Amino acid sequence: MSTLTIGEAAKASGVSAKMIRYYEGIGLITPPARSEAGYRHYGARDIHNLRFVRRARDLGFSVEQIGALLALWRDRDRQSAQVKAVVDDHLVDLKRKIGELQGMVRVLEGLSDCCHGDDRPDCPILDDLEAAPPGPAPHHPPRFGE
Repeated sequence: MSTLTIGEAAKASGVSAKMIRYYEGIGLITPPARSEAGYRHYGARDIHNLRFVRRARDLGFSVEQIGALLALWRDRDRQSAQVKAVVDDHLVDLKRKIGELQGMVRVLEGLSDCCHGDDRPDCPILDDLEAAPPGPAPHHPPRFGE
């Protein structure tokens, strides 16, 4: 594979050019070599790293977790127990989020069932939202894509 521009690297890796720049900026991935004109040139190793990051993001790992996984991936003296620990922590977090989402679904289904969904202005869904208790909002998981 010859060197690729950032657009070509984005296409080859499935990571947008914007995200590639972001990952470079935060130090998640090493910035590639640059031409004399300042253009980035990506090689096979860079694409391999970007695909690793893409797969980890697809599985919901945080940037911090991906950084840990990348470091472990590159460390040939690692212990698989270290990798498993990162994954197991992520599983605990995902299961907690799933529970929160299932709770939200139950509440919203109940509210939807109470609403007639007709031409009348009264709406039990809005009444419930209005009746939210004062004080700090409870923690809710981020919306998909955040």
